[in-house]
Amino acid sequence: MEGMDHGDMPGMGGMSPPPSSLSSMNGTTGMHHKMMMHMTFFWGKNAEILFNGWPGTDTGMYVLALVIVFVLSFLIECLSHCRLTKPGSSNVAAGLLQTFLHALRVGLAYIVMLAVMSFNVGVLLVAVAGHTLGFFFFASRIFNKPAAVAGSDLPPMSC
Repeated sequence: MEGMDHGDMPGMGGMSPPPSSLSSMNGTTGMHHKMMMHMTFFWGKNAEILFNGWPGTDTGMYVLALVIVFVLSFLIECLSHCRLTKPGSSNVAAGLLQTFLHALRVGLAYIVMLAVMSFNVGVLLVAVAGHTLGFFFFASRIFNKPAAVAGSDLPPMSC
């Protein structure tokens, strides 16, 4: 621990937090504004979801972000429960399609997870609603015969 900058925190051995990099530049006045990063759930349209500064304070962009998260969650359920390979197709073609679909489903799931990590309650609610509605349409017995619900191209998501 010798030679390390201990900063203002005793016993932390150079573990002081880095300077804040969460500021954005206002193009009209040149002034810096700090964007607050939430570490607890909050309700409101002023958020950052997936990208730095997006959707910001624009209500329309916030609604668009919610729609995107909903659609992605819905698509994850579609990919989890739909059968896209044809019976009798070659093992190589079916295997490549399954691998591509698995990669797509996992990628979409991680994007939804990152969106939920914005700690915005609206994002959490639309993610759950998208998964719920997707399950309702693609996996419940209301729209599918019990035999159709059992099979899909992809195994269940693992946690």
